[in-house]
Amino acid sequence: MGVTNFVRFENDQRNVLYGEAHASAVGGNLEGALVTVLSGDPFGGFSSTGEKSRIQKLLCPLETTPIIMCIGLNYARHAREANLAVPSNPVVFTKPADAMAGPYDDIPIHPDAQSQLDYEGEMCVIISKDAKNVSESAALSYVLGYTVGNDVSARNYQLPASVSGNQFSYAKSFDSFAPIGPTVLLAAGVDPQALKYMTKVNGEIRQETGTDDMIWSVKQIIAHLSRGTTLRRGTVIMTGTPSGVGLFVEPKGAGFLKHGDVVEIELEGIGAIRNRMVFEK
Repeated sequence: MGVTNFVRFENDQRNVLYGEAHASAVGGNLEGALVTVLSGDPFGGFSSTGEKSRIQKLLCPLETTPIIMCIGLNYARHAREANLAVPSNPVVFTKPADAMAGPYDDIPIHPDAQSQLDYEGEMCVIISKDAKNVSESAALSYVLGYTVGNDVSARNYQLPASVSGNQFSYAKSFDSFAPIGPTVLLAAGVDPQALKYMTKVNGEIRQETGTDDMIWSVKQIIAHLSRGTTLRRGTVIMTGTPSGVGLFVEPKGAGFLKHGDVVEIELEGIGAIRNRMVFEK
């Protein structure tokens, strides 16, 4: 059997390595876990060395990304809770590369982004090779794998439209506003429309859904984003968030994140990212 997932980590000697996590370890805290060391890299391919190493520090699974593409309003129940009509094409916005962060990293929050800080648990797609004008039928052949992400959002810069002009990117593009990980589940044999995930804040379940509630499938998203546009290898696509975001928690304002809050997002077969919000002064 080939490699099914990978992590990127530092070992006891602070060497940066890739490893494959055992299925039984994926659901827990991977720091301290033993993994099988891999040779190769995400885009050239991996092979098992047979050697074991212990994770001292779990890193972002990708060293870098050219861009983070994001899809808004892509879960049917989320569209209903927001009382928004679904447009005829996906809502698209972007985050810069510096928004990407690791699965257990603290997320620094600029003072101006603290008043209405929100979470959005998402399944993320990683593109394996440059893609342009890709058909839906071929789309999944351009997927390296799937991982978990949090589309951290400063709602005070997003809503109302008089503040943002209905443009989402600024509110979501602060440094470290896109933590991903902990593993990347390689795409072979995975149905991205049949995965379950949940979001917790300080242990309380806020979001719980399946990717079968997505309005636009991964195939459709890749075909749409690659129309006349090159998606570079290593692009991360955040595919949208389900119902249960903090914005709609009652009483109004009670769902927003505060200093020290820990957001945990777990995706079936991939594990959980756990990030603490740290308000800067």
